[in-house]
Amino acid sequence: MIAGHEFGDEEGKTFIVRRALYGLKSAALAFRSHLAETLENLGFYSSYADPDVWMRAAIKPDGEEYYEYILCYVDDILCMSENAKDVMEQISYKFKFKKDKIEQPESYLGAGVKRKVLDGQHMWNMSSYDYVTAAVKNVKATLKDNQRWNLPKKAVTPMNSDYTPELDGSSELNAHDHTYFQELIGVLRWATEIGRVDILLEVSLLSQYQAGPGEGHMEQLLRIFAYLDQHPKMTLYFDWRIPNADFSGVKSLYKEFRTLYRDAEEQLPSNMPKPRGRRVGSLAYVDASHAANKKTRRSHTGYAIFLNRAPIIWRMALKSCIEAITHLRYKLRMFGIPLDEEPTQVLVDNEAVVKNSSLVESTLNKKHNSIAYHYARWNVTAQVIAVSWIDGAINIADAFTKRLTQMRRENLFDSWVY
Repeated sequence: MIAGHEFGDEEGKTFIVRRALYGLKSAALAFRSHLAETLENLGFYSSYADPDVWMRAAIKPDGEEYYEYILCYVDDILCMSENAKDVMEQISYKFKFKKDKIEQPESYLGAGVKRKVLDGQHMWNMSSYDYVTAAVKNVKATLKDNQRWNLPKKAVTPMNSDYTPELDGSSELNAHDHTYFQELIGVLRWATEIGRVDILLEVSLLSQYQAGPGEGHMEQLLRIFAYLDQHPKMTLYFDWRIPNADFSGVKSLYKEFRTLYRDAEEQLPSNMPKPRGRRVGSLAYVDASHAANKKTRRSHTGYAIFLNRAPIIWRMALKSCIEAITHLRYKLRMFGIPLDEEPTQVLVDNEAVVKNSSLVESTLNKKHNSIAYHYARWNVTAQVIAVSWIDGAINIADAFTKRLTQMRRENLFDSWVY
C-alpha cells in the first residue's frame, strides 16, 4: 500500500498491511461479495425475493425434496438443512467463526430461539425475555437519580384505558427528554418485532408523536416499560402443524365474481423456483378501527398472519392487510415453498366487509369502504384471499386496534402466545 498525503512525512512510502483494516467505506461490500462467492461455490443462490436468503435444492434421506437455506444478517449466519452442521463447516473453511463455534442457535438479533416440545411435538420458539429484561434494567438505571420521571409501581395493561394520545395537551418535552423518548420508542419497536405482540398497539400509537412528544406521552411510554417489568415473559411457538379450523362449510362465490372481474388471476412470478417440500396454508386475523383517531378521524388496521399455526407477521398499520398477504405469498413462492391450493383465509368480525367481498349483489353503501372495495373483490375472484366472519370475542387482531381490559387481553393473547 502506498501512503497518501494523510500520512504526513510518510507520504509516498510503501506500507505492508499485516492485519485487516476496519472502517473502510468499501469494507461491507467487499465482505458481502466474498460471502456471496463462497455460498455460490457451495451451490447456493440468492433469492430474488430477499437477496440475503440463499437456497440450494436438496433431498432428505427418505427421498423428500426440499431446499436448504442460509440466512445472512451482516455477519450473522443461520443455516437450515438436514445437515446444517456440514454446510456450516464448509463455510468455515473461508470464514472464521467466533470462538470456532458451530451449534444450534440460542439467540438471534436480540431474540432467544430454542427448539422445544409443545403438545408432544418438536418445534422452534422465539422469546424476547432477555431483550426485555435488559431494556427495563437500562431504563431503571437511567431514571435512578431522575427527579421527574419514574416507572409506575403497578401496570396491569401497557396504557391507561382512558388515555387518548392525540388529545394529550401536556407540555412538550425538552430537547434531552425528547431524544430519550425517541430512543425508548426504538427499543420498544424492536421488542414488538421479536415477539412482544402484547404492546404492539400502544407502541404504534405513541410512535406517531416522535416529532413533538408531550409529558403525557412520556408517562405512558414509561408505563409500557413498567408493564414489561411486571410481565417479562412471552414466547411465540412456530407451530408447523395444520390448524384445526375447517373452512369447508364456507361458501365461496368467486366464480360469480368472474362476470365483473374477468381479468382477475393471481400473478405468479415467472422466475419462481420449483416448489419443494411440504405445502403450507395461510390464515389472517384482521380488524380495523374506523376513525379511531379522535383528532384526524383516521383509521388503522391490525392483523396477524399465520402459516399453518405459526405466527409470521403482526402489525398495526395504515397499510392494507391484503397487501401484506400478497407480498408474503410472493416471497414464499420465490423461496420454493409450495402453497396450499386454497386462498389465504381472512377472518374479520365486520359482517359488512364479509358481504362486500363475498356477495356479488352486495352494494357499496359506506364511503370509507370505496378505497378498497374493488381491490378486495378482485383478490377474492383471483383466489388470493377468501373472507370469512369470526366472532369479535375471539378475533386476536382486536388487541391491535383497541385498548382492552386486562381480562380481555389475556383471553386473546393466551390463545396464541405462551
